[in-house]
Amino acid sequence: MESIIIFIKLLCAHLCSDFILQTDSINNGKRKPGIKGIGYLLLHSAIHACVAYILVADWLCWLVPLIIFASHFIIDLIKCRCYQDSLSTFLADQLLHIIIIGVLWFVFYGDGTVLSYIENHCSANVWLTVVAYILMLRPSSILLGLFLNKWTPVSSSAQSLPNAGQWIGYIERIMILTFVLVGSFEGVGFLLAAKSVFRFGELNKAKEIRTTEYVLIGTFSSFTIAILTGIAIKSLF
Repeated sequence: MESIIIFIKLLCAHLCSDFILQTDSINNGKRKPGIKGIGYLLLHSAIHACVAYILVADWLCWLVPLIIFASHFIIDLIKCRCYQDSLSTFLADQLLHIIIIGVLWFVFYGDGTVLSYIENHCSANVWLTVVAYILMLRPSSILLGLFLNKWTPVSSSAQSLPNAGQWIGYIERIMILTFVLVGSFEGVGFLLAAKSVFRFGELNKAKEIRTTEYVLIGTFSSFTIAILTGIAIKSLF
């Protein structure tokens, strides 16, 4: 198997397990005290190991999923028991997991020809694109939530639809990433203009300047993440 594809599959398995297959009940359950919390941590770690094992499909190599299981359990146990949710904790947690994935890939599958595989194999580009689209969903949403946390208005509109803002963010980032990957930057400008028109009335009625500033920071941050991700992925093609 081509080593770079294995690395991207391991990364994809991590993103799927941590941000798509991890439900709110699992996420909240991990922080419960005692055996209940340990049970949720074991379940979450097992999901990581199983998804990695299935995607890599190296059926004779049990050591990689076992190390993923053990490392994820230990890191999440320390995070849930010793630290509160914050941007720095989130970034440190993800960095540790990615470092472990990188070490596992290097030890078991690395052959020192990463750049040549990225340049010469279309299948690697496909996996990079999959990773990029996954990043546009919950990972970006969590990152933005932690980044904007200190500016979040105390009162929120009771008329807002449940999770509407989150899904709007998902859709807009997916659209922007698609525009960037196909080289249609005018589409990004059109989307920004369209969103500005829809938000103009809301911002115009806002009595506090901070509400307007909060919306603008959130919008531009979301757009920036999608654009930079698209440019980064496209540069690897």
